[in-house]
Amino acid sequence: MAETVLETEGLTMRFGGVVAVDNVSLKLKARELRCLIGPNGAGKSTCFKCLCGLLTPTDGRVFLRGEETTGWEPHQIAALGVGIKMQVSSVMDGLSVHENIWMAARRFNDTQAARRKADEVIERLALGPIARTELGRLAHGERQRVELGIVMAADPWLVLLDEPAAGMTADEVARMGEVIREMTRSAAVVIVEHDMQFIRSLASTVTVFHRGRVLMEDHVDRVMSDPVVRDVYLGKRA
Repeated sequence: MAETVLETEGLTMRFGGVVAVDNVSLKLKARELRCLIGPNGAGKSTCFKCLCGLLTPTDGRVFLRGEETTGWEPHQIAALGVGIKMQVSSVMDGLSVHENIWMAARRFNDTQAARRKADEVIERLALGPIARTELGRLAHGERQRVELGIVMAADPWLVLLDEPAAGMTADEVARMGEVIREMTRSAAVVIVEHDMQFIRSLASTVTVFHRGRVLMEDHVDRVMSDPVVRDVYLGKRA
């Protein structure tokens, strides 16, 4: 049996009288790819923020490789070997693509090893033509790829991605999907995403949120064909 790398028990998050996440229990195995989907306000993003330390749940617990991390800060979770990419950019605009990725690799490697790792990541993400360009000069889709490169540079065993395909061209989305699938050779991946075509292309297990609870959890094909999910939560276009 594959190791359980992420688990929640009765995860609950309240904001005053609003229950954003309601008694959610999840398990993620090593090298598993999981997408969290649902309409706006369904609770998926709040659950994601509890996993990566941006929010401390009102009730319930979070475990990473068996260690309870409930209420930990994002930097503490990252130090365990967890790669986190949020919607809000965390790159340094005044530094080049190579410098940003090198700095991420340097946290866990000596200078030369970090340079080799940065070069490897840049090649994998086809960032060579913009490697010496300052981040502040890049288009949104390019920045998304660089942020993924920063995550990859640390060789994480768990990756948490918040809408990685947002603002990308069709070609960039396709490349992102290839890279994410490749990442699952060594890491489990959790993705919050709205792009249903992108989710289909990943062919992963999908957890559907509604009103703070898990409505359904299954392979993407079965989720997309479920009449309740299609008609009520994803719409006829899904």
